[in-house]
Amino acid sequence: MTRKSQSGLSLIGVLFVGAALASVLMLGLKLVPVLTEYHGIKRSIAAVASEADPQNASVPQLRNAFSKRATVDDITSISPSDLDITKEDGRIVISVDYSRKVHLFSNVSLVIDFSATTGASR
Repeated sequence: MTRKSQSGLSLIGVLFVGAALASVLMLGLKLVPVLTEYHGIKRSIAAVASEADPQNASVPQLRNAFSKRATVDDITSISPSDLDITKEDGRIVISVDYSRKVHLFSNVSLVIDFSATTGASR
């Protein structure tokens, strides 16, 4: 067989592909907890808004209900005071905007802005 008919990755190519895959894997492992917490926040505010009586629920009661759910779901990125609670069209709308900083390596970080709401106004 001649050298022209051979194909495949060289050692340098294998190392480059391996390093790229390892980088993507590490990024994924660092982002999974952040995204899981975001979905937990969305579930919690949706549950609090749907379980509350729009006529009788007060803002402190709603914040307290979220605080209890946040403790169970291990939500640490936001506090109950970060929630924006309003009543629109006879229903409770809870929204929150926050940023989360994820340290990647050395002095490089990734900042992600999240926004979650229970209403369709956004």
